[in-house]
Amino acid sequence: MARHQSMHAAVLLATAAPTLAQTPVPAPIRSEATALAQLCRADYERLCPGVRPGGGRILACLQRQVPNLSPACARAMPRAQALEQKAKAAGVLPN
Repeated sequence: MARHQSMHAAVLLATAAPTLAQTPVPAPIRSEATALAQLCRADYERLCPGVRPGGGRILACLQRQVPNLSPACARAMPRAQALEQKAKAAGVLPN
């Protein structure tokens, strides 16, 4: 289960920005990424099955699918975008 959650956190962080930097992910960002990934996991699997993580591709795919997102994932999109900015500010993601 922990591996499953870590994978989803990594997927969300990978969707939030182009490339993960080499800086360790701070616990608050990792925690929020995990929560957001749980909200959007089914949407990602349903709407973006062929989209590979990284380069902002998953977030972009989900943003194109806003009318088809589950209510919980749609509400999480602004948080995902804010998380991207937090990660950039923390040096976890490149600007």
